[in-house]
Amino acid sequence: MSAEDSLAAAEGLLARLEATRERLEQTDDPALAIEVLQELAEIAKQIEAELGRARSAAETEAEAEAAEA
Repeated sequence: MSAEDSLAAAEGLLARLEATRERLEQTDDPALAIEVLQELAEIAKQIEAELGRARSAAETEAEAEAAEA
């Protein structure tokens, strides 16, 4: 997966995070709020993983370009 692909995936996850956050703001149900908070935490972990993959891919791509030069 390229750095651009990972960044695109992270952007999609950010949109999902925002929609989930809006759900949290709209609920008064404590049980649902806990469930949504858990979902937010999971999405945040997924975003962190995608950003790590993007960073790694960018470094690999930069090394490949430097080797070609």
